[in-house]
Amino acid sequence: MSIATETSMERSHSMSREKTYKKTTSSALKGAIQLGIGYTVGNLTSKPDRDVLMQDFYVVESVFLPSEGSNLTPAHHYPDFRFKTYAPLAFRYFRDLFGIKPDDYLYSLVNEPLIELANPGASGSLFYLTSDDEFIIKTVQHKEAKFLQRLLPGYYMNLNQNPRTLLPKFYGLYCIQTGGFNIRLVVMNNVLPRSVKMHYKYDLKGSTYKRRASRKEREKGRPTYKDLDFQDMHEEGLYFDTETYNNLMKTLQRDCRVLESFKIMDYSLLLGVHVLDHREVGDPGQTGGDNRRNIGQRVLYSTAMESIQGDGKAAEAVTTDDTMGGIPAKTYKDEKLLIFLGIIDILQSYRFIKKLEHSWKALVYDGDSVSVHRPGFYASRFLKFMSTRVFRKNQPIRFSPSKRTRTSIPALKSSSQEILSSQADERHEEERRDRLGGAWSLASLDGQVFGSFLHPDLVPANTSFHVLSTSSIYVNVENQTEDRDDVASSSTFTLEDSAICLTSEQSTVDVDIDRDDGSVLDVYL
Repeated sequence: MSIATETSMERSHSMSREKTYKKTTSSALKGAIQLGIGYTVGNLTSKPDRDVLMQDFYVVESVFLPSEGSNLTPAHHYPDFRFKTYAPLAFRYFRDLFGIKPDDYLYSLVNEPLIELANPGASGSLFYLTSDDEFIIKTVQHKEAKFLQRLLPGYYMNLNQNPRTLLPKFYGLYCIQTGGFNIRLVVMNNVLPRSVKMHYKYDLKGSTYKRRASRKEREKGRPTYKDLDFQDMHEEGLYFDTETYNNLMKTLQRDCRVLESFKIMDYSLLLGVHVLDHREVGDPGQTGGDNRRNIGQRVLYSTAMESIQGDGKAAEAVTTDDTMGGIPAKTYKDEKLLIFLGIIDILQSYRFIKKLEHSWKALVYDGDSVSVHRPGFYASRFLKFMSTRVFRKNQPIRFSPSKRTRTSIPALKSSSQEILSSQADERHEEERRDRLGGAWSLASLDGQVFGSFLHPDLVPANTSFHVLSTSSIYVNVENQTEDRDDVASSSTFTLEDSAICLTSEQSTVDVDIDRDDGSVLDVYL
């Protein structure tokens, strides 16, 4: 009797801790989701495939599932509910586009229990993850569901043109009516796989106003940080090779252009960072019980690397390497990383309420720093933040020879110094031999000689300037000695592409010595 009492108390305690959404418990909601999707997808297989028409985007199918069951629906132990499916043929086309077969879709959503996730945002939505790590089920508001319905034709066109995108991939839109409430759900791709531990997780918008994780969020085991936190923790950003960086930024630019055309703003980039140097694979209990998902996600274009690889067919849809679809990156300290990312929360249009919110915040704070802004400015700020603060390109070290310009002063200086230094070395060597041999007398060392040897940088008064052609440079060196007055040697050196002329002439000094003892440097411009 005591055991039964304890069991009932435990059940009541667990029920009291269970999360509720619109007066519906989480367990009842998960059961209704699986029953409804199982019925609608199974019923859809009987309909033949055909092209999607415009009216298909506005079709709504409804079925009532009583707890005692009916001729069309099975019995269940949940409260009675009605299940609505929006645009079933259009979403079937989307699932086919990404290679999702009906059996695989049912297996992921219906055959295995759903896992409830904590919600780091302020929307109050519930998140459920499938056991195979493939799909995310999120509760959305009525206005978001209506906006997605209006968005479907343009979304269809965009996916046809470019299935490789970082935008959310919607696989179904449903509504559960129970207890007098409407609970709307959307099925999307999972951006952050649980099989790889995310050491850092960020929600980035490109704004700075109140963009720091709260104290309550930081106390969680795996908190979700924001823009200012990223700048503090990754001040130098994340580095990619040139090709990866270009593909990533091209994908972001294309996606932001699409969002701007739909007047969408206040979206975020969900960024997961896995550090390879201390890798920790997900817990065994987090993967499918039959180990079906050990080889990674199999939905086409679902991984981050597939989404940015540019054009081409996805023949190799399954990720078999250790990256699990992540994008290789590095820190400025050369620490190896895996990056998982995707754009989320795109169901926010710039309506009257958002315009009013921006106007009010702009009066109190800097209008350009708040999150809510007009779509064009929001996209530009978002891209600028991602391309300059978050993602950066590896700069290879290049050594290139200096280019010779038309007025290359260093080249001219080097050439002239080489010429004059050789002459000076010969003169100094002769001077050293003469001094050692005692050939010089103190009487001959007058002021003129001292001035010549001790101050070679003095320019004589007879310095002349001449204008030469800019097509060449002449360096003239003339040597004259008193012993050989009739003999003069001169050398001319031509340096192309310059407009400066340096001439070094040996000036004769009227003293009683047997060698030249001075040098004069004439500069011709």
